[in-house]
Order: sequence, then structure tokens, then C-alpha cells
Amino acid sequence: MSYSSQSANMRTLAKIMSIDLGYIWGERESGPNGAKRSFHTKGRAFLSALGQDLDFTEMKVIKNYAGIAVSGEVILMGMWKEGNGLYIQLSQDNIFKTCILYRSIQNMKDYSGGRNNYINTSEMAIGDYGSLLSGLLKFKEAGNEHIAA
Repeated sequence: MSYSSQSANMRTLAKIMSIDLGYIWGERESGPNGAKRSFHTKGRAFLSALGQDLDFTEMKVIKNYAGIAVSGEVILMGMWKEGNGLYIQLSQDNIFKTCILYRSIQNMKDYSGGRNNYINTSEMAIGDYGSLLSGLLKFKEAGNEHIAA
């Protein structure tokens, strides 16, 4: 995807994540409905394109709808040929207003990884995809020691 479409996706995700995704009214009480389904669909597309732009040699995108009262999460795990990688998670956090959690990983089964870093909804709403991408690429260059974005 182009930078402009990914920037638009960032703004759309920020807008979707600014409303309650854990409501129970809709097509299915315990599954994705309405905004929650949109979040997972748009989030998967956004993270898949992000993984390609980060030039991962190995990657997977995982959707977890979870249950009622929560947004669930969409996760990208990717590795570079240098042997380091990133875990990036989109989810709704109403307390801290964060929507992206990211950290370094050493392999595709590393679910704890390095130190957690966050991007909040207001930063996503700006839609600066270029800055997000360059910040995350610093993990590749610095061997997981750099804090991105």
C-alpha cells in the first residue's frame, strides 16, 4: 500500500478505536459486530501492509476477537534476516488511550520480548505513517536497543 493509504488507514483506525468496541449489542453478543468487525478488518490490512513495508523476511498477522466488553487485538509478528524482529499489537485501551503496543522480539514464538512501547490514539489520528515506519525500522538497525517513534 502507499504511504497515503496507510496514513488514511491510521486515521480510520484511530477514529474506530475512539469508540467503545466492547459493546454487546449487535449481530452477535460474543463475537465481532459493527465497529469491532471494522477494527479487525482494517487492522489486519494495516498491519499486513506495515509488515511488508518493514521488509520482514518472516511475518504473521493474528486476529483475536476475544469476547464481549473488550476490543480484542490484531497482532503482527515479524522477523528480519538479521535475527531480530517486532511484535506489534493493535488493541483498545480505554484507560491509557493507547492503541499500538510494540516491542522487540528474538523469534516468532517470543510473546514477551523487550520493553513495551506505546502509541496513543491521538498520535494515530495524525496519520504520520512515514514517522511510524522510520521509527520502527530503527529496531532493525539498532539490534533491538533503540526505542522507536
